[in-house]
Amino acid sequence: MNKLLRRTSDPSRIPDNAAGGLLHIDLDVLASNWRNLRDHAGGAEAAAVVKANAYGTGIEQAVPALLRAGCRTFFVAHLDEAICTRAVAADAAIYVLNGLLTGTGPTYADFDLRPVLGSSEEIDEWAAFSRSEGRRFKAAVHVDTGMNRLGLTVPEGLALRDRTDLQDFDLALLMSHFVSAEEGGNPLNGQQIEAFQAVRQSLPGIPASLANSSGIYLAQKPHFDLVRPGYALYGGNPTPDRDNPMSPVVGLEGRIVQLRWIEPDQTVGYNGRWTALEQRRVATISVGYADGYPRSASARGNSSETVLAGMALVNGRRCPFAGNISMDLIAVDVTEAADQVQRGDTVTLIGGDLTVDEVGRRAGTIGYEVLTSLGSRYARTYRGGEG
Repeated sequence: MNKLLRRTSDPSRIPDNAAGGLLHIDLDVLASNWRNLRDHAGGAEAAAVVKANAYGTGIEQAVPALLRAGCRTFFVAHLDEAICTRAVAADAAIYVLNGLLTGTGPTYADFDLRPVLGSSEEIDEWAAFSRSEGRRFKAAVHVDTGMNRLGLTVPEGLALRDRTDLQDFDLALLMSHFVSAEEGGNPLNGQQIEAFQAVRQSLPGIPASLANSSGIYLAQKPHFDLVRPGYALYGGNPTPDRDNPMSPVVGLEGRIVQLRWIEPDQTVGYNGRWTALEQRRVATISVGYADGYPRSASARGNSSETVLAGMALVNGRRCPFAGNISMDLIAVDVTEAADQVQRGDTVTLIGGDLTVDEVGRRAGTIGYEVLTSLGSRYARTYRGGEG
């Protein structure tokens, strides 16, 4: 028992038969998706966004696989993620998107990391830190072209050329971020490209980056010098109005821990929000919202209604959820597959034609949230990734 408890502290080493859910991650497909995006980027360098623990797949596993594929630049959200990335990517360029927290300059220097500076105050602090150390440390500057979240305003970006303290550090990248690149016809895309080009032209010779996953596929081809794919690397569709050019990286299975017949007019789950109108066979799966599966995919109504709620693949058959998703359990109506199901079997929650994008839609959210919420209680298996 003690040996098992010690092993389960590391999700990658949880024995399959001790976990309610099985998370499968294909590192070879991850690398292939990166190469696909690189080849579509028109000669620009392709970085990789590995924030949120590489979108739930694991920084320690995903980054080495991407390095072997040829990736040399990585983006994370937080400083601790950057330190984790540095541990497995000794020579890569690593940018921290959420900027420079006060007083963290020495940590950036110790680990050779690059903040993405998004305000005049951050530029002031980074320039002063570089002067104090007598070194021109590298950083990116983020200009906001429409997101209104992080970054200098466009007028502030145009005024950068007059700032003498830019000479105190190495401005290695000028960047911005699309608001709606997944909507190819959105006029805001063109407006952002125009604004970003104006700032770029005012700072000649500085490498520039605008395109995220979806931005790589825009008709305007705003690839500039470096593209920053994230979601698409992990199998999400960067072109939701067209077929997905990416291949799935993540598969999720849940284990059946009990089967029961539900009689007519009986309810399933908390608060009795789902009712059987006739006898139904229900399987209880040992996965819940504490494992990162969105509770918003709960099924409400009755066994005859067609609702946009969660779905599982049971021996290749689509079977709908029944009732509210619990912290640790999901009930699935497996009546149509009842003669093929037994306790201990696994059902597919992500995989096959049940894509991560569809799982997100059925939960009223997006595949990004599904991937980045994948929890630590799954037994994780990795395929490929070797040199």
